[in-house]
Amino acid sequence: MMQCERNSLSSYPHYDYLADIQDQLNQTYESDACEILVYLGEELIHTGCVGVIERAFKCLGSDLQEFLGSLDGVYDVLKLQEEDVSDTGFVCAGEGELIFTSERPILSWLLLGCLKALSRLLFGQEPDIKLEPLPGDTLRYRYLLQTDEEPAIVPLRKLATGVRETVSSAASDLKISNQFFCDAFPWHFIMDEMLNLVQMGQAFSRLFKNHVTTGMVLAASTVFRFKRPRGLQLNFREIVRRTNTPFMISLRAPPGRPDFFAKGLEIKGQMVFCPESNSLLFVGSPFLDGLEGLTCNGLFISDIPLHDATREVILVGEQARAQDGLRRRMDKLKSSIEEANAAVIKERKKNVSLLQLIFPAEIAERLWLGAQIDAKTYPEVTMLFSDIVGFTSICSRATPFMVINMLENLYKHFDELCGFFDVYKVETIGDAYCVASGLHRASIYDAHKVAWMALRMIETCTLYNTHDGQHIKMRIGIHTGTVLAGVVGRKMPRYCLFGHNVTIANKFESGSEACKINISPTTHEWLVKHPDYCFEFAPRSVSCMPKEFTDSGGLTCYFLEGYQHPTVGNDRPLKEHIEEAMKQTLRDTNETITVEIN
Repeated sequence: MMQCERNSLSSYPHYDYLADIQDQLNQTYESDACEILVYLGEELIHTGCVGVIERAFKCLGSDLQEFLGSLDGVYDVLKLQEEDVSDTGFVCAGEGELIFTSERPILSWLLLGCLKALSRLLFGQEPDIKLEPLPGDTLRYRYLLQTDEEPAIVPLRKLATGVRETVSSAASDLKISNQFFCDAFPWHFIMDEMLNLVQMGQAFSRLFKNHVTTGMVLAASTVFRFKRPRGLQLNFREIVRRTNTPFMISLRAPPGRPDFFAKGLEIKGQMVFCPESNSLLFVGSPFLDGLEGLTCNGLFISDIPLHDATREVILVGEQARAQDGLRRRMDKLKSSIEEANAAVIKERKKNVSLLQLIFPAEIAERLWLGAQIDAKTYPEVTMLFSDIVGFTSICSRATPFMVINMLENLYKHFDELCGFFDVYKVETIGDAYCVASGLHRASIYDAHKVAWMALRMIETCTLYNTHDGQHIKMRIGIHTGTVLAGVVGRKMPRYCLFGHNVTIANKFESGSEACKINISPTTHEWLVKHPDYCFEFAPRSVSCMPKEFTDSGGLTCYFLEGYQHPTVGNDRPLKEHIEEAMKQTLRDTNETITVEIN
């Protein structure tokens, strides 16, 4: 036996610690080794038999004999669930006898201590338990229980008259007939010492009525297969020893009838030893869990006695299956609805996304829902109008395909800028490209976003050429004011801007010059409100103001020349300056929202 230090036990997952203890005890105190192991078993019970475990043990029986008989059945069930095929285990073999089988002698002494401790803890008894080895590796425990003599059983009829009379133990004095017993217990049979069938209940008789005749000698093993207890030897004495263990038998096909319809039907019950006739009585009930198992074996509910809980098990099991089936159908229906709903939501998102390419997000959502879209006035909307200088001349000298290709490449870049600056593209008519900010999400930086986009548009034009190799030249006009916006039309609806300020914004574009950005006084006022954003302006003559701008009050328009962000070097490209500015607007906007919430 390998000996290990306690701290190194984790290195040996299969280390037999108890056997090592026994070896150490035998070397030092050979005569007292077994006694110490018994004390160790007692200590194991005192330490572990508490709480739920103690309550569970107390439910197994009113005395040690009943306790061991019930524990034998529990152990058999647990052994079956764990699919344990080893010979280790114990069997309550009758009054005062327990058979324990194990290849490890140390466990026998531990069990002896456990039995003593359980008797003392649960039942207040001190039985004399003797350990005797049997041939081979089997160890037998014999224990004697000192109990008070039980009073004789007295019939209730005699008690009523005050006359005391003991009950006869003679089988001939039984006051019920065989037929009545067979009807009351339809799933029973009686075997003699040779394990031949002497009597069968009404249910067994009905199943074998065409195969078994009266007076026929029939061995029980011919029509029954004993499935549990496992490893049972089919002889009278061994079965008597296992009367405290649940039995599971199944029906065999009678000789010459392999197509027997009830073949394999399982019956669960117990064996009862009848000393008066030196016979064994099996009483059980079909091991079924639903109507399907009942009907496929040719049985009926009437074959189950009224007192048998199997009736409720079958009906409740069938009800549970029906509920499970309904639940599965409901789950399947729910899954189908969820899948359909997910598909609808996916299609809705596609449709809304398509509408959002034409309308502002809020308007697109309401249009998809079929809501009425009323015209609305928006104050302080910044509008950008632009066109290509000499576009008419370009169209006269280029093919339509060249013109469309040029506009597609240029305006695709502009559309990306709209997404970056979060401005709304109003429309594109010919070479005119119009955007607005302050419609769908108003901000104090609406004018800044449009101004930055205008600068990027002028920069972008240098990247594209006309058909004759010349850079595209664009003029832009920007104006800020109140507008009326709404959806116009039912077929191919458009989101249009109306009002005097729309006309003025267009006039500022007309009054601009090639590669220049002409901004109105109101837009200039918005851009200089925040000194942290450093725009570069070039004032123009008052005569450049559109005639429609009636309330100028001596103000003039400006050319927007460029933008310089304070934290970006002068040698860096315009794109980096504007990107840093956009990041600052996001930070400022979030801080403003936080302050308003607080």
